[in-house]
Amino acid sequence: MAESGSATCCGINQKMISADEALQIVLSVAQKLPPVTVPLHQALGKILAQDIRAPDPLPPYPASIKDGYAVVASDGLGEYPVITESRAGNDGVGVTVTPGTVAYVTTGGPIPDGADAVVQVEDTEQVKAPSVESKRVRILVQTSKGVDIRPVGCDIQKDAVVLKSGERIGASEVGLLATVGIMMVKVQPTPKIAVLSTGDELVEPNTGSLCRGQIRDSNRAMLLAAATQQQCTVLDLGIVGDDKEQIERVLDSAFASGINILLTSGGVSMGDKDFVKPLLGKKGTVHFNKVCMKPGKPLTFAEIYLNAENAPVNKVLAFGLPGNPVSCLVCFHLFVVPTIHHLAGWANPHLLRVQARLQQPVKTDPGRPEFHRATIGWEVNDGSGNPGFVAESTGHQVSSRLLSMKSANALLELPPTGRVITAGTSVSAIVISDLISGPTSSKTSLSSDSSSSTQHKSAFNDITGDGSQDAQYKVAVLTVSDTVASGAGPDRSGPRAVSVVNSSSEKLGGAKVVATGVVSDDVGKIKEVLKRWSDVDKVDLVLTLGGTGFTPRDVTPEATKELIEKETPGLLYVMMQESLKVTPFAMLSRSAAGIRGSTLIINMPGNPNAVAECMEAILPALKHALKQIKGDKREKHPRHVPHQQASPVDIWERSYKLASAGAGGVEPTCSCSH
Repeated sequence: MAESGSATCCGINQKMISADEALQIVLSVAQKLPPVTVPLHQALGKILAQDIRAPDPLPPYPASIKDGYAVVASDGLGEYPVITESRAGNDGVGVTVTPGTVAYVTTGGPIPDGADAVVQVEDTEQVKAPSVESKRVRILVQTSKGVDIRPVGCDIQKDAVVLKSGERIGASEVGLLATVGIMMVKVQPTPKIAVLSTGDELVEPNTGSLCRGQIRDSNRAMLLAAATQQQCTVLDLGIVGDDKEQIERVLDSAFASGINILLTSGGVSMGDKDFVKPLLGKKGTVHFNKVCMKPGKPLTFAEIYLNAENAPVNKVLAFGLPGNPVSCLVCFHLFVVPTIHHLAGWANPHLLRVQARLQQPVKTDPGRPEFHRATIGWEVNDGSGNPGFVAESTGHQVSSRLLSMKSANALLELPPTGRVITAGTSVSAIVISDLISGPTSSKTSLSSDSSSSTQHKSAFNDITGDGSQDAQYKVAVLTVSDTVASGAGPDRSGPRAVSVVNSSSEKLGGAKVVATGVVSDDVGKIKEVLKRWSDVDKVDLVLTLGGTGFTPRDVTPEATKELIEKETPGLLYVMMQESLKVTPFAMLSRSAAGIRGSTLIINMPGNPNAVAECMEAILPALKHALKQIKGDKREKHPRHVPHQQASPVDIWERSYKLASAGAGGVEPTCSCSH
């Protein structure tokens, strides 16, 4: 795990220990449970506690590898009588294949005595015989001794060790145990775990209407599920309010029930109603009560000794988990799961670690090592040009926000530097769930069914669902920001742009925002979204927000210019003029705009107010532009005079009059091409 670097954390004088040290303490006092004997069907997932030897060879007889004919190899090609059939069981017993005869055999069937090779059916021909009883076959190839025959014991020799103590039993191991006739097997058991929630504010999850100050108890259900997922026997201790005597009674009852691990959530911080920590100290030895990590700082671990004569166990390992749901589950993965593995006899109880490259930049905490929730998956190109794991943040990492654990299969180990780790950096990832293959980010299609618009990943949200089919013009809004994509800050520009477009729908001829997205300042990611929205989803208008300045990470114009086929500088000029009325810094904008296929793409600033200003500036022309892109040339300027009705005008004379007359000159006609 990430190291804390010191005994104190975040400037607090109270002693804390690092996550690594905390786990070492837990595993040093945890003891492997005594083995038990269970039926074969209950052994899956357990650690074997005995060596398994084969009582007989496999196969126990010479067996045919293919469907064909058992022959005497030296006979060679020719026509031979079929004297018997050996399919399975006792077929062919007592019959000997002599030179000049053959026997029909099926795959896995025993080879009759006298035969020393098998010729597959494909290398033979049936010969018409005068009667059904006198079958004959023509052998078409020359074979040699031993061909297509599995000798006795070629798979497993008699008395061979097929499984060793300490190996984990999976489906194939169950098959091996059945192969050698083991129906009762000695294994290391998984621990029995009790789960208790504490707090006056907690009510059962089935509570319909919450009163002021109440919350539904999610931790208990979550921990019971997590323990069950680890194949542990669980005991639900329910909810206990902030009552010291009642909590103590429940703990005593749990200790007497034969549990190996106690999990409590809440009651381990510094409040005057946090009784769990002092009660664990009263019942046993508290090894630590603060860990320098984020989330999960108030984690408490105690060793409870049971001295009762008839107690089923002599020691209970007690974890006082934090009350915040994310902190609670992160601590379960980092400390309780390795403890379960250790008690259950795993040779290596630690969770799997892999290296993964960040898909977005991530800001680290300045004081504590952080375990950042993420989804990792294997990609052909991890960003370095080579295959590898890519990590995508699950969004805002607040410890109370359980949504950050949804779909997370890894915890990224981030050092306490307070700096931003750039996208593409390789970091250590602790695997907590099943790994996935393929890209981790959601597809950018308008048919995406993503429902979590609050998660600022490289995720894309279908705003209007089927309503997008009713829009005359489909609009997509892409926020380009490292900060938003990493979850370090909210997206203020995107919602503002959506509001402006939808409120101006009538002026735009029925335009509607049908999709939004957030990506980091990365040319490849920006291009991927723009290409999908324009080429696949056929969006009419794409507005990008941000990434148009002078900093090294401002690359939105570069990504846009690589894709557009026709530039539209007039739109940029109008936006610039409007923005310069507000700030002279507007001249630093490097925005691009243009057409790709039938999609108009416009870069806008990332400032929410600037977005509104730019939209107001180009709004009068957008409806006309969108119609033209679709090939509709009927939309005219209100003062447009049809060409066939216009008087012939000498272009040079007209130009001269306009230049000399100034504002009072000739009124220009429509300048667009028709």
